[in-house]
Amino acid sequence: MKTVLIIGSGAGGSTIANELASDFEVTVLEAGKPFTPFKGNFALLEKLRYSRLMRDERMIQWLFPAMKVRKTLQNMVLVTGSATGGSTVLSTGTALRNDTALRAIGLDLDEEFAELDAEIPVTVQHEKLWSPMTKACFKVCADLELFPAPLGKMGNFNNCKKCGHCLLGCPHDIKWDSRQILQRALQKNARLITNARVENLIRQGNTITAVKARVGRKKKIYKSDIVILSAGGLDTPLLLQSAGVNCPSTLSVDPVYCQAALIENSNQHRGLCMPFSIRRQGYMIAPYFDTLSFFFNKKWLHSSNHIFSLMIKLADENSGKIDKKGVDKGLGTIDKKYLGEAKELCRDILKTMGAKEVFDGTLNAGHPAGMLPLLPEHIEDMHHPALPENCYVADATLLPRSLGSPTILTIMAVAKRVARKIKDIK
Repeated sequence: MKTVLIIGSGAGGSTIANELASDFEVTVLEAGKPFTPFKGNFALLEKLRYSRLMRDERMIQWLFPAMKVRKTLQNMVLVTGSATGGSTVLSTGTALRNDTALRAIGLDLDEEFAELDAEIPVTVQHEKLWSPMTKACFKVCADLELFPAPLGKMGNFNNCKKCGHCLLGCPHDIKWDSRQILQRALQKNARLITNARVENLIRQGNTITAVKARVGRKKKIYKSDIVILSAGGLDTPLLLQSAGVNCPSTLSVDPVYCQAALIENSNQHRGLCMPFSIRRQGYMIAPYFDTLSFFFNKKWLHSSNHIFSLMIKLADENSGKIDKKGVDKGLGTIDKKYLGEAKELCRDILKTMGAKEVFDGTLNAGHPAGMLPLLPEHIEDMHHPALPENCYVADATLLPRSLGSPTILTIMAVAKRVARKIKDIK
């Protein structure tokens, strides 16, 4: 039986592990540790904001170890997950099919999305979980003819406890994340190794002969017939570069920028995150309590009970890169245009809701993608010609452009198609 080594256990890695585990000897290397959701007292953590210790967003791992934070050379904050389940454990659990860019290059994933519909419980019937302020916001948006629409949520939200910890890992196992699919792969005899940070790919000719990783304090070499990179839109390009694959400067990150307001007893931090959205060309807007801004942005030094925030998520220009020097990514001219438009719209919504003071959040991002984008000629075998012949990518690195919206379902659909192609050549 051929061996497959998968780097990463997020949306792409877990999906492809489960798809291949019945036909291959599968090993998954996860850089982080087994994920543990936050079960502490959020109110106690608020007091830390007034100390002089929490000066830099990269210190968030002191509070939430699974959050990995980097900064671009332009000082944009980048947040990714580093634990079993990758970034899915820290997501809002939003289910959105967003494959317009993939369809534009001729990639039809209808079959894969249909499979996901059958595998993952998704609901849009969650209005009973909305706070009075969320309902008021939805009404304002409807009255302003902005056409708000509820967002699908992955998981069994009929049993939601309304703790507000979606972004910190659901402590009640209500929200779905990719650990559930990973568990299916393990039941098929796949092997998972955590705390295994891959440092580089060892290449001979047009083949990856081995992977060098640090497992705890030990360095280990893993050999495999097939190597699949699902380490995420930032780490996958770095690993490819270690094997001599030059990725183009086409990084996108789906920048997030929040507009918040003081609204008495809004208690948004205890509610369902991203319950509905407004879609516009170049961006989306959704209610969203930004934990990063709350802990590190001085403008947010108010009680969490009285902050109500709207998130702007941009579909940004594919114009960045990552290498050993760091991440070179900022907002382009078009990005700034859309951001300015969206900020005005958010202020109108918040002021119509009765807000007297509106303040900005911290520019951050959590959907890095696009540094080895698929082209029409790559669809037949889902294998970019720049890759070694036994190496595949199954994460957001393959996306042709920024989605400007949650990426989990789309990444999983792409990973399923990559798995299908690997099975075809078995």
